[in-house]
Amino acid sequence: MASGNPGAVQPVQIRDKAIILLLARLGLRASDIRDMRLDDIDWRSSHLIVKGKSRQSDRLPLPQDVGDAILAYLSTARPKAIDRHLFLRAHAPFRSLSSSAEIAGIVSRTLERSGIEGLPTGSHIFRHSLATNMLRAGAGLESVGTILRHSSPETTAIYAKVDLPMLMKIAQPWPGDLSC
Repeated sequence: MASGNPGAVQPVQIRDKAIILLLARLGLRASDIRDMRLDDIDWRSSHLIVKGKSRQSDRLPLPQDVGDAILAYLSTARPKAIDRHLFLRAHAPFRSLSSSAEIAGIVSRTLERSGIEGLPTGSHIFRHSLATNMLRAGAGLESVGTILRHSSPETTAIYAKVDLPMLMKIAQPWPGDLSC
């Protein structure tokens, strides 16, 4: 697990990379990751099961880079423990992460290590980023809502407000000579 080599990647960094990729690539909530269990990964079909806010199970595709990061964590960094949660604390006692705030802490430390400043440090920033990138690429709100597993179009509409400069480019001029 731990290495005497000071330049070696530490187990906590391997775990954190897998968590960050799940947040960024799949737009998962911190609670989705906190609650994820080993049995939620179907390696044969490259899918994972996520139980969202409604406790309804959703089957999501497992991108190659995310699967590789999870596999690296499982094979080299996850402590041996009877706990069936996918992600465990990096130090004894090796238990599941107890709250979404622990995921937010991982995001905060990752941003700090990366030298990124001036951004919100919560894990939700990745959901907003994914939604914004999808909208910029031409996806509709319905597609964004499906990916983010929103139950209401009104919830997804919040993400349309994220990128005002983009909205200004596509806004139609007011008809006639009248302005607001």
